[in-house]
Amino acid sequence: MTTETAVDLSTVVGQHLPYLRRYARALTGSQNSGDLYAAATLEAILEDNEVFSRDISPKTALFKAFHVIWSSAGAPVAESDAGIEAKAQAHLKNLTANTREALLLHTVEEFSKDDIAGIMQTDRDEVDTLLDIASREMESSVTGRVLVIEDEAIIAMDIESIVASLGHQVIGVARTRDGAVAMGKKEQPDLILADIQLADNSSGVDAVNDLLAHFGNIPVIFITAYPERLLTGERPEPAFLISKPYNEEQVRSAVSQAMFFASTETLHAN
Repeated sequence: MTTETAVDLSTVVGQHLPYLRRYARALTGSQNSGDLYAAATLEAILEDNEVFSRDISPKTALFKAFHVIWSSAGAPVAESDAGIEAKAQAHLKNLTANTREALLLHTVEEFSKDDIAGIMQTDRDEVDTLLDIASREMESSVTGRVLVIEDEAIIAMDIESIVASLGHQVIGVARTRDGAVAMGKKEQPDLILADIQLADNSSGVDAVNDLLAHFGNIPVIFITAYPERLLTGERPEPAFLISKPYNEEQVRSAVSQAMFFASTETLHAN
């Protein structure tokens, strides 16, 4: 590989790396484990640039390279001995193989079904089947109480409706950090769905950290127009990020998957 080619490849891969890391963490339930698989993908590409397909889009090529590593390792998830994470692993054992991958690729990373077929090295019909199975299995597995932290009324109502349609109970909608903390401590949610910037210029990240400090591990989904700001790799990161503007399937997928993985480490806002 020439120096010019290496620089070009590094630039192209770097543009999509935050989203690969988001995907990898969602699959494993762990920032460390997710990053290990992302790093292994980069190492494979550097060792043999033919791993990075040039006849498809760069993002698709990066995710396809990841899936070669992921599949060869048996698609593991983070291990946990006790608590809600252990329950998550028990649920995962009952899921049909490859369904979560297809669901995340389609709903969170917004790949087309044809692109998913290429990434997972299967065909379009199989992708359709995997997505259908994933939606049924994950949405019916776990239900709970959800706290929504969102200052925009229309968005909050939309999220509340989507969450309720999955069978979860929305315990309340908070617009500020203080309001979120007070509501959360009173109602003790099983899942938090939070915006980053709130009505009084307070931080949804700070509100979540306050609640995590009080309760310990609770699964959290952040909604932000700038997901890359929480995907730097330089600090603990959330497992689940939804980019604004979002669509209903993204929320449904993230909520269902977040109930499987409860590990959300303390964050530090920019």
